[in-house]
Amino acid sequence: MKKPCAAAAGRLCAASLLACLALAPAAHAAGAKAAKSTKPDGQPVPVTAEMTGAGIVSSGVALPPAPPPTGSREQPVSAWSGPLPYPIVIADRRNNRLVEVAPDKRIVWEFPSPNLRIYRGNDDVFFSPDGRRLMVNEEDNYDIHIVDYATRALTWTFGASDTKGTKPGYFDYPDDAHLLPDGKVVTADIRNCRIQFIDPDTSTVIGQWGTDRVCRHDPPRHLAYPNGATPLPNGDLLVTEITDAWITRMSRDGGVVWSVRAPGVRYPSDAFPTRDGQVIVADFAKPGRIVIFDPKTRKVTWEYFVRDGERMLDHPSLAVELPNGHILANDDARHRVVVIDRATKAIVWQYGVTDVPGHKPGYLNYPDGMDVDVFHDWKGALAGR
Repeated sequence: MKKPCAAAAGRLCAASLLACLALAPAAHAAGAKAAKSTKPDGQPVPVTAEMTGAGIVSSGVALPPAPPPTGSREQPVSAWSGPLPYPIVIADRRNNRLVEVAPDKRIVWEFPSPNLRIYRGNDDVFFSPDGRRLMVNEEDNYDIHIVDYATRALTWTFGASDTKGTKPGYFDYPDDAHLLPDGKVVTADIRNCRIQFIDPDTSTVIGQWGTDRVCRHDPPRHLAYPNGATPLPNGDLLVTEITDAWITRMSRDGGVVWSVRAPGVRYPSDAFPTRDGQVIVADFAKPGRIVIFDPKTRKVTWEYFVRDGERMLDHPSLAVELPNGHILANDDARHRVVVIDRATKAIVWQYGVTDVPGHKPGYLNYPDGMDVDVFHDWKGALAGR
């Protein structure tokens, strides 16, 4: 979910899990990195039933051994046949878990919350460039995490769970965190109207775009409620701002390459690049919309928009182009992830039961983020099983 909602009350979880040992001893056992303790400067906020969601749940599936990462985004592992060519890791937000689903809909990997006080409401999830780690943000828990894929362990946290703030070490609705090729982390901090660059080795903020709480469009000095900062292959970032649907391509040093308003979009969520240099962006609304547009001409070249019925989207928060050209999208409020045929605009693959939340195999509960697993050869690992 990309719009503001209530947030959570609890103790300070400073820039590392070791500051939360009393709350998350399992995280300490996983080998979390230490950071200097800091005096609380944030504002505790109340936990709501919506934010707690289903609590700590899992599918109950016996998981197969995970294969090592042998692929990359540039050279992916062998693809599956069918509309979904690779497994996808889903941030199943109101189940407080990450779950990976293969194209044949088998659950192959899962990470339930180890402790709701520190890990709750995972909003987006993205693989690191080497496929060994997962970067997770939690908007209404006010923190971001790194999860080790092989060990399924929480290894790093930055932010103060259940506490919002503006000073270093605090967020106010962090969104779309990514691990960059140089090992640094970038995240959009929506209500603080900034994008921050963080060194996870030292748990310090090393750079920032935007001015704290100055929420208007004038990058890099000011940003108007940014909810996305997507890394591009050449090192640039694609920044999404909610106000007026601004999409801006920026170089790592903060230079503006171009800046345009997403055409036909009311509430832009997490713009991504397409293979041919265009931009795909979800419209977080009901009915929802997915738009592909050319930033040079500012014209829409493809659109998915259905006003009602089974094919209607309800607050889709992320859409990406698959290697086969189809569109993969979270349909958050309908509790499903779908693949849309680019040519026919038919839904040709779905995980989750439309409008029915749940956590057992085949069900999701407000899926809010996902990434395509081109790193692990699950096709080979599951052969014959």
